[in-house]
Amino acid sequence: MGVFTGFIPMSQALISTQTPKNIAGQVLGSLQTGSITGSLMGPLLGGWIADSIGYASTFQYVSITIALSALIVFFGIHEQRIKKEGDHEKTSYQSKEVLAHIFKHPVLFMVMIVSLFVQMAHFSIQPILSLFVGDLHGPENIALFSGIAFSAAGLGNLMMAKQWGKIADHIGYVKILVFLLFMAGIVYLPAAFVTNIWQLVVLRFLLGVSIGGIIPVRTAYIRQEAPVAMQGEVLGYNTSIRFLGNIIGPSMGGMIAGAYGFSMVFFVTSALLVLSGALLFMAMNRKVTSAKHIPDF
Repeated sequence: MGVFTGFIPMSQALISTQTPKNIAGQVLGSLQTGSITGSLMGPLLGGWIADSIGYASTFQYVSITIALSALIVFFGIHEQRIKKEGDHEKTSYQSKEVLAHIFKHPVLFMVMIVSLFVQMAHFSIQPILSLFVGDLHGPENIALFSGIAFSAAGLGNLMMAKQWGKIADHIGYVKILVFLLFMAGIVYLPAAFVTNIWQLVVLRFLLGVSIGGIIPVRTAYIRQEAPVAMQGEVLGYNTSIRFLGNIIGPSMGGMIAGAYGFSMVFFVTSALLVLSGALLFMAMNRKVTSAKHIPDF
């Protein structure tokens, strides 16, 4: 299944190339909203189907649904080749040229590194969330309250993903990314001091509000910085880096919680997000400073 997880980055690349740059963030935010809606509804629907007709039949229905989705994409979506007048961009790039482009653009490179840090921070909480909820609320209905705490972040994500994309289209993608990273870092910190489950739920919701804009805004920035012919590969690299963060994050969170307690996980996660914002801010300022020193002829 992991081999075929490229659908999301490819859909992001397709939508970004078919969308005018001035509304890319808003449109990609809509895609993120749809993805999060599926993430919230999927477990609920899957659990209901499994309880009703069994686990084996659930896999069969999932396979049918994916096959129908593939048919809809194959017959219903038609890619238009967009090329501006006077545009002589190459139609294909070798992998070494794509990597060279990434390394030659420090802000783009830093955005991809930040993707790793964000996923590490976000997923560091996953293995301890149920245990932390149990520590706050007690063992009664722990599955229910863990689900509420988990879904609260998804709800905040769902509500704000499109809005952040729209705002970034007007203000600037990197500026909004820096703001969202600092916001997420600030929101994570108070979670170390919560004393009841509902305080945690509120903070998880606010976390979703901040984290929700990062993916569409980041993708829109890549759309802006990478030539059309290499956007798919750049987004593929970015997705691979994100998945690396998904692997490192839970292990890191579990080890920190085991050695120093739950609160330390939130301290480390907050610091990681603030560090990400600071690094991206410095990269952005260096780019602006370099641009000012380029002489005009």
